[in-house]
Amino acid sequence: MLVDIATMAQGDFPEPMTGLTLMHYLMTSGLLFALGLVGFVTRRNLIIMFLCTELMFQAAGIALIAFSRFHLNHTGETFVIFVLTIAAAEAALALALVVLLFRRKETLDASSWAELRG
Repeated sequence: MLVDIATMAQGDFPEPMTGLTLMHYLMTSGLLFALGLVGFVTRRNLIIMFLCTELMFQAAGIALIAFSRFHLNHTGETFVIFVLTIAAAEAALALALVVLLFRRKETLDASSWAELRG
């Protein structure tokens, strides 16, 4: 019995998502984004602000993947790879900046950096 490996790897074509499951993913994404935005605006700790920014990046990734699955193409997943790459670069720069700022003033409070000297 000969089995074609290409057809075995492909499997059945996935069924499109229904509107109800897409709505669930988008509501989760919107909730995560709103939580990250509220955390970024209300908190003054630089590390917490950084983590809230990462939460907003992940919420955007969930929305992109949900729309990609709904339309049965891979465009959303491709954009998520770019978003994750940008988030990794932002994480490295933000963490280096937080360490530098902590060494200068020994605090992580963002309000202490409101007035910068030249």
